[in-house]
Amino acid sequence: MKPRNQQAGVSLLGLIVILALLGGAAVIIAKVFPSVTENRSIDRAIQSAVAGATTPADVRAKFDKNAEVGYIDSITGKDLDVEKQPDGTFVATYAYTKKIPIGGPVSLLIDFAGSSKGS
Repeated sequence: MKPRNQQAGVSLLGLIVILALLGGAAVIIAKVFPSVTENRSIDRAIQSAVAGATTPADVRAKFDKNAEVGYIDSITGKDLDVEKQPDGTFVATYAYTKKIPIGGPVSLLIDFAGSSKGS
């Protein structure tokens, strides 16, 4: 048996601290994941909405239909900025902020933005 001053390892207190940090990180990830997933759905819905659209109102209407099917409730077609390009296609952009409560007075504020042209 090694003398006590030469033993290596994690103490019980160290293990508790490490597990608390990992648990806190897991809670934050679990709360942020649905918002990130919804943002990816918004990007896909915008890509689908601008494909074959003939007017800005058409882009917004197509987005609203896709949003209803995709359970998107952070933005609507009214929140899209739609511009017609010289080649006749449309580019839709959006920006919104999502406040995610973490616990007590602590919240995480995420700014999402995107475009049908890509990021």
